Amino acid sequence: MLRDKISNALKAAQEDKSKRRAATLRLISAAIMDRDIAAREQGRDGLSDEELMTLLQTMLGQREQEGAHCEACGKIELAAQERDEADMIREFLPSQLSEYEMKLVCQTVVECVEARGLRDMGRCMAELKVRYPGQMDFAKASCLVKQMLRAPQ
Repeated sequence: MLRDKISNALKAAQEDKSKRRAATLRLISAAIMDRDIAAREQGRDGLSDEELMTLLQTMLGQREQEGAHCEACGKIELAAQERDEADMIREFLPSQLSEYEMKLVCQTVVECVEARGLRDMGRCMAELKVRYPGQMDFAKASCLVKQMLRAPQ
């Protein structure tokens, strides 16, 4: 379970006296606890692993964006710290499909759902999200599927 992996990694970081890693993992744990509380207020048990992956992907995107911003402003040390945090978050996410693999997967899904045009875009994207949760950038996948559906059959 993803929650256990994060907890075990935090314990290991504290034992190794790895301050930066422990701080990043505490930040992740705090975000999870915050979302758990919000979920319980809505009458749910807490976050599912899928919701945790979405949270981690959001945190990863924030770190990458902030790292690029820091780099553009000449704050090299802060940019390096953001990249380090992004790498730590990536450890808990499934590996991402390459551009080539993503094209193949999108083509397969378009064929499987027998998509004939842009009106089938939603079905294709829903199928991709079910089959490959957290394994691809769905914004890029959306563009690929759209190109495939626009292409003459």
